Amino acid sequence: MAAWRSAPISIGWLCRGSCRTALKVFGTASGLSEHELRRRAKIINYALLYGKTAFTLAKDIGVTQQAAQDFINAYFAGFPSVRRFIDDLLAIARETGVVKTMFGRRRLVPELTSRNGQIRGAAERVAVNLPIQGSAADILKRAMIDVHAALPSLAGGRTRMILTVHDELLFEAPKETAEEAAAALREIMERAVPLRVPLTVDVGIGENWKEAKS
Repeated sequence: MAAWRSAPISIGWLCRGSCRTALKVFGTASGLSEHELRRRAKIINYALLYGKTAFTLAKDIGVTQQAAQDFINAYFAGFPSVRRFIDDLLAIARETGVVKTMFGRRRLVPELTSRNGQIRGAAERVAVNLPIQGSAADILKRAMIDVHAALPSLAGGRTRMILTVHDELLFEAPKETAEEAAAALREIMERAVPLRVPLTVDVGIGENWKEAKS
């Protein structure tokens, strides 16, 4: 999303990750651990971009509904360009009946003009979700194509891409080449798509997926 926005607040804060969001919303004296800050910030980022209410957000992060509403207010006060981004997306979608990813993949959203509030609300969430999450999916697919092409010459050709899980890729490599393969894969994936806000890739190594994620 920050790659589409020209406002400095988006570039300066959003591209630095979830901890920045959490600090801006919860403050520096929250007493929360870095892990908990990241967890809550990721939930808030996704929840507000996809139209969740204070009631739902409160259940997701384990706070009162009033506290959740305070977080929502603080979020949009701290990131006014996010509010404008959402409003602009919805305005264009209502006018055209279509939303697109940054690569042009389209989805029709005629329900945006429905007289049924529930149907219209669901369409609004789709209209905001697709350009963001759909673009992320497109980027991952491009990265997978680049990785697939590079694997035969990567770290002796013994690294395999064996699984995708949402926005993660799981690889298998011999222990002796795992570090080399991880570094090369990170570089390939981070340059999969040139954006104004650089892509960052987290890499973990372990005997299994759980260890690699820890």
